[in-house]
Amino acid sequence: MRRMMLAAALLSGLLRGLVPATASAEQAFTVRAEPVADEKAVFATVESRNVVPARARIGGTVVALTVREGDEVAQGAVIARVVDEKLQLQLNSLDAQISGLKSQLAEAQTDLARAETLARQGAVSKQQLDQARTASDVATSTLRARIAERAVIVQQMTEGDVLAPTAGRVLQVPLTKGSVVLPGEPLARVAEQNFILRLRVPERAARFLKVGDKVRVDGAALGQPGDEFGAIVLVYPQIEEGRVLADVTAEGVGAYFVGERVRVWIDVERRRSVRIPRTFVFERGGLSYVRRQVGTVVTEAPIQLGRDLPTPAMPDGVEVLSGLADGDALVAP
Repeated sequence: MRRMMLAAALLSGLLRGLVPATASAEQAFTVRAEPVADEKAVFATVESRNVVPARARIGGTVVALTVREGDEVAQGAVIARVVDEKLQLQLNSLDAQISGLKSQLAEAQTDLARAETLARQGAVSKQQLDQARTASDVATSTLRARIAERAVIVQQMTEGDVLAPTAGRVLQVPLTKGSVVLPGEPLARVAEQNFILRLRVPERAARFLKVGDKVRVDGAALGQPGDEFGAIVLVYPQIEEGRVLADVTAEGVGAYFVGERVRVWIDVERRRSVRIPRTFVFERGGLSYVRRQVGTVVTEAPIQLGRDLPTPAMPDGVEVLSGLADGDALVAP
């Protein structure tokens, strides 16, 4: 009886590595050697492509401030109001002048009408008629000039509204209500809404950066369950302090702090290796195995795993350092 049990155990051990294939019920995967990137972890910062100052168009005193740091604003929204009290005084002065000029114009027009009546009767000379007509024209032109000056003052008063130059998030408000500002002085800095990740890569690794390359972004930093994949959209041609700047777009960037640091992985070198889905790997006795199919026979083959190599097409991808070759057919355990 004992001999029969031992023989059954040996037969079971032999058959463990030799199992009939049931391809119709199992998922298959063909191993392909492909270029694999060696990644380097670097830190990127969440930044806006454009940070635009909201400037005062006139000088004066800040009488209203409707935003603070962190607020979201729409383009053209009023974020502050600047008042120059001298403008109101100038407006009052022009109103008084316009009122006087209207009276002068009315008098000049009356004199012109009287001169034209007398000229038809031959009671006044042509020179006197021309003088009356000239006085009426001068009064009209002077009134129009003062009205135009008044329109300029009114326009300057409306320009006291400081408008958001773009839609985005307010980063800084360096002034408070009651501050005195000059024309062109910034009252706030607004970050445009299209946020990106800005890389600062040592120049020795910069030769590997190309527009369109994919980068892996730490998903946890963006509130995602897994790593995200972004793309390099711009590589700056100037080196600053031994580093090259590059911009990366990725999902979820911008919903957090501007200036937040996020870890990303960039490709620094490429070599040929094997990558398979982790679902084809199973563990036994502390070792990793896959089921390899040759013809109609499936055997269990030990492999040595490397690091995780996820891709958009293979989110659970893992590198196989040894045990598989290009063209091997696998079936899921």
